Amino acid sequence: MRTPLFGMLTTVLFCCACAHPGTTIPIDDSYTVSQRYYAYHEEYPDLRLPTVEFGAGQKVAFDRRYKTINERELHMDVFVPSAQMAKRRGIVLVHGGAWRSGNKSHFYTLANLLSQRGYTVFLPEYRLAPEAQYPAGLVDINDAILWVKEHATDFEIDPNQLALGGGSSGGQMAALIAYASDKDTFKSNPNDDTHVSALIDLDGVLDFMTPVALEHENAAGSHSPAALWLGGEMEKATDRWKAASAASYVNDHSPPTLIISSGQARFTAGKEEVLPALEDYGIRAAYFEFSNVPHTFWLFDPYVNKVADLVDTFLTDAE
Repeated sequence: MRTPLFGMLTTVLFCCACAHPGTTIPIDDSYTVSQRYYAYHEEYPDLRLPTVEFGAGQKVAFDRRYKTINERELHMDVFVPSAQMAKRRGIVLVHGGAWRSGNKSHFYTLANLLSQRGYTVFLPEYRLAPEAQYPAGLVDINDAILWVKEHATDFEIDPNQLALGGGSSGGQMAALIAYASDKDTFKSNPNDDTHVSALIDLDGVLDFMTPVALEHENAAGSHSPAALWLGGEMEKATDRWKAASAASYVNDHSPPTLIISSGQARFTAGKEEVLPALEDYGIRAAYFEFSNVPHTFWLFDPYVNKVADLVDTFLTDAE
């Protein structure tokens, strides 16, 4: 038996918005699943808004607080598989939205499908550019990883089998965190163990400094989404653009990596460096490219099931 999720989500999201009436948080709501659908659907006539349904025994733990910054709380939602399907493996998924918009609900469909395949999926919110620029959101995600590891027993997962993934700007952030886990640059505390067992990059830029990335990510100068996050266009904040490029951190301790691409080269710029480097280190890596799909393919049917299958196969083969 499967139970639709819609009524529950409406209530929970409204409550989240009302959680702290005394705290004002700047929000850019320009990036939504609906907005992307109506932008894409004429060009991609097979595109469909998904329906999220539960399988028997599945659970969702909404709005678990993982961090407090002064009066600002950060939460995550947790999709828990049925006891019969549970693999004791976790996945943290970082939503996209050009570093300035989006929210954790964007990954509900994929999280639900992965939960049905036995994974416990954690969806953290984090501070976006209108609220706090780079590297604040990266620090938040590292703190979310640490919280998941500290609560691994509660969710019956192995803390050493925790993958990290993300879509678009969330994929860029996930890659940067995964490859820089032995650095203290993006951590609240230098000794925090935020290593992950695998990286899943869904159309996330891996190197801001490549010509194809700069052509798009720096096109609007100081008004580009990347510049608004990094504190300036590339010419004025070069060190930050370089430091935020995940490709420069690949090393012999980097996690196995799955890159899933829309086929639009700009969104996985840097893969030409990352994939050979991982191979040279003897680290498992896989690349899958869709044909004729929109950038945010993981948000929609008929693509999201394929994404869940690719992730499941990669993580299962890595065992």
